Amino acid sequence: MKSLIQAVVVAVALVAPVASFAQSNAPKTRAEVRAELVQLEKAGYNPAARDNTTYPAEIQAAEARVSAQSAVAQAPVADTSGVGGVAGGSSASGAAQPTSYHDGMKPIYFGQ
Repeated sequence: MKSLIQAVVVAVALVAPVASFAQSNAPKTRAEVRAELVQLEKAGYNPAARDNTTYPAEIQAAEARVSAQSAVAQAPVADTSGVGGVAGGSSASGAAQPTSYHDGMKPIYFGQ
């Protein structure tokens, strides 16, 4: 029992530093802040407007538009490689449709 407790303590001690590196509390750089401001301006926010009464609503609306645009941009694109993936679509039940051989071609397994 004592060795189990020691193993758990050692495992936690080894995992704790890895978890701390996953989070970054560093302040944003000037370039990152400038890029965010440019995105907000493209979304319709005007920081030069002198109407302070609508400030919170305007910037929140612009942030919502930017996040919606980034969500659309990060949406998965349909895989057109033809390899793997999940089959989409629907299926129908019922009797098989008769096949006509008007072009003279027969399926590979014809007659088997």
